[in-house]
Amino acid sequence: MADLEQIADTIREEFERVDDVRDTAYQRSRELISTCARCIRAIHREEWSEAEALLQKAKEATETLVEAVKDYPELYFAGYTQDAVKEFVEANLTYAFVRDLPIPGPAEIGAEANTWLNGLAEATTELRRRILDILRHGHSQEVERLLDKMDEVYSLLVTFDFSDAITRGL
Repeated sequence: MADLEQIADTIREEFERVDDVRDTAYQRSRELISTCARCIRAIHREEWSEAEALLQKAKEATETLVEAVKDYPELYFAGYTQDAVKEFVEANLTYAFVRDLPIPGPAEIGAEANTWLNGLAEATTELRRRILDILRHGHSQEVERLLDKMDEVYSLLVTFDFSDAITRGL
């Protein structure tokens, strides 16, 4: 039985190592989500320098999170990791849509394709909020531009008719 105990000890040590990485990744994912939420709020308030600073902070946090879990697929593809990256995608795309900038793709942002698509869907809900804010002030040309962008995103997203296992709930 000594071999069995030795094998179990080796497995236990590996699980403890993964668990430590998981604890750190979970905390980092929460911090990243918080940073992205603050960034989106700054975008809605048109505080561009604050939004840009928070996007940069979120980019660094995303890179740190992904680097920490890249050797552990069970952690990289865990909901908390991909949800945090999705929030980063959402913040980037919301900023690009509102500022009328080129849209960064999955590789540029460092996101899985399905995570990027989910972030795109979430960014569209932020456009809705932006449109309602603008309507309150009567800026109709900007509303038309953003509504066209929302329609473009919707028309694109409905073409992704794949299993939830692939799209992760798109």
